[in-house]
Amino acid sequence: MTGQRITALLKQLVSSTIVPVTLIIAWELFSRCGFVTPQVLPAPSQILMRWFAYASPQEPFNSATMSYAAWLFSGELPHDAVATIFRVVVGFAIGAGLALPLGLLMGNFTRIYCHFNPLIQVLRPIPPIAYIPLAILWFGLGNPPAFFLISLGAFFPVLMNTIAGVRSVDSVYIRAAQNLGAQPLTLFIRVILPAATPHILTGVRVGIGVSFICVIVAEMIAVNNGLGFRILEAREFFWSDKIIAGMFTIGLLGLAIDTGMSRLNTYLLRWHRGLEGN
Repeated sequence: MTGQRITALLKQLVSSTIVPVTLIIAWELFSRCGFVTPQVLPAPSQILMRWFAYASPQEPFNSATMSYAAWLFSGELPHDAVATIFRVVVGFAIGAGLALPLGLLMGNFTRIYCHFNPLIQVLRPIPPIAYIPLAILWFGLGNPPAFFLISLGAFFPVLMNTIAGVRSVDSVYIRAAQNLGAQPLTLFIRVILPAATPHILTGVRVGIGVSFICVIVAEMIAVNNGLGFRILEAREFFWSDKIIAGMFTIGLLGLAIDTGMSRLNTYLLRWHRGLEGN
């Protein structure tokens, strides 16, 4: 059984990597044959070398002044990645922390929904990028405007999915709980909230993705570190290989965050998967 599982995993790995590997090989050959200049589109091997230089520590290791782990993460790339992830986490926590209770209230109470929905529908189509001048005017430079833009990006996906989740709860469940004598608070905690959880977690997953987009834009405008800032800096010096290396780093971080969220959703909704299977 173990051998069959290993074979299945290898087949899955080959199936999922054959297209990217083929594209990378074609890209390398295209660049090496001189169809484009390296400054416009550097070869993958050149980008990989730049990525290692970007990630490598800037100073020789000295055991008297720092630990090996601290030295290993002393390069530009680890610092920028940590700064970017920190802004995503803080901005998303602010946006989702405001959106979740408001969404639960709007979804559960028609009067609150009627009061807030017109304003929400007016503000929702405005992209967070449009708030950049106001963010700088209100908060100056640094992390505060970045947190503001990221929280805006996270707020609406979480809010709209929470509202949709609460309002789409099957009325059969609600009537059954009421017939069994459930009080409003018990009904909300034991029936409505669990039934809306799949929608809420979907909104959380989408919100994190939007937050990651917003943080890169914010770092290009308002801060002096992070992956977005480093890409903008590389553009000023025409370092195409560093730009693409930064882009791939963003993609890998986004993939890691999305994979983690997918597994968390699967774990939290294991009861829901079981109901679907039945």
